Amino acid sequence: MEALLREQGEPILKRWIDLAADTGGGHADRALLTGRLREIYQALHLSLEKGGDASDLRGLLGELSRGQAREGFTPSDTASVVFSLKEAVYEVVEADEDFDSLRGYIWFSKFIDDLGLYTFETYVTAREKIISGQAEQLLELSTPVVKLWDGILAVPLVGTLDSARTQVVMEKLLEGLVETGAEHAVIDITGVPAVDTEVAQHLLKTVMAARLMGAECVISGIRPQIAQTIVALGIEFGDIVTKSSLADALAHALRRSGVQISRGAGKRVVVGTERV
Repeated sequence: MEALLREQGEPILKRWIDLAADTGGGHADRALLTGRLREIYQALHLSLEKGGDASDLRGLLGELSRGQAREGFTPSDTASVVFSLKEAVYEVVEADEDFDSLRGYIWFSKFIDDLGLYTFETYVTAREKIISGQAEQLLELSTPVVKLWDGILAVPLVGTLDSARTQVVMEKLLEGLVETGAEHAVIDITGVPAVDTEVAQHLLKTVMAARLMGAECVISGIRPQIAQTIVALGIEFGDIVTKSSLADALAHALRRSGVQISRGAGKRVVVGTERV
């Protein structure tokens, strides 16, 4: 089989590229696919010469899998690229009509099956890492820390609050407190669809972490439905200040900061003892 692959190398490689493009790489860049498969085919030769040592070959297949994952191919597309080599080789073996070549092909087919499965598994692992990275980026983007006033920060939350997201909220809030030296923080849950015992515990942990940094926290966005749920569940916020809206929470934080709030000419204005 090794001699056949070497002697018929170019025809087999050309046929493999055509099959791979038709099956697992139909929307791939032809030049890129050709380069990848040529490297893999050369590594396959070296692997057979070394008696089946496929370390370098597996490395190239790993690069192929990760590339296919980044480019949006499916696991089946990726595995089909490898499996299509069997068909390309079989066409040559069938034309050769040699019993030894056919017997060698049976072993070769099992070898390619193992490589195809390895490629599939590597693809899945690479795709999971990509999805995990994207999820972390979405958490970062969905948890902004906003400066409302000198010494006052706000964290508007939208969506479900779970353990992973709570950790991100806590980290970003504490980082913001350190960077700005703020002494007041508002955690706004207007965009949180529901509050249960678990969500309440997450909020309490975030507030306690902020307190350890010397900041007072206010929880805003307590809608009537959420208030009823909190009472029904028997959740206690203790001495933590809660407000129905972000505006009320900001007003409270301003007063605690020594800023006076008054009305003038029908409009609400802010007049500070040290800020005008």
